[in-house]
Amino acid sequence: MKEEKDMVSKEDTFDKLEIRLGRVISVEEEPTAPKKAYKMKVDFGKFGIKTSVGRFTQHQPEEIKGKLVLGVLNFPPRQIGDTISDALILVVQYPKADSGEATFITPFAEAKIGGKLF
Repeated sequence: MKEEKDMVSKEDTFDKLEIRLGRVISVEEEPTAPKKAYKMKVDFGKFGIKTSVGRFTQHQPEEIKGKLVLGVLNFPPRQIGDTISDALILVVQYPKADSGEATFITPFAEAKIGGKLF
């Protein structure tokens, strides 16, 4: 049985995250990433256009463009290959894919770009 993590308070953890809804406006391969990955530009409305590099490679770029995604906007930027990734897109592992290959979390209905996850 897996060990459970310690309980934390919502106020001290979740409430400190700036998780916002964005729309993917462009997707291309990121050839300098250590593993096959895509570089996406995501429009977060009043929070600006952010870049994110992720392993969404079980999807075709044209499937991803225009989709709504959730991103953490207040983590420090990370360099992935030659690209600075300044938003962490929330994902789950793609079924039966290699470790790290992911599919993103998207809302069931259209919602306001820049809207906060709560």
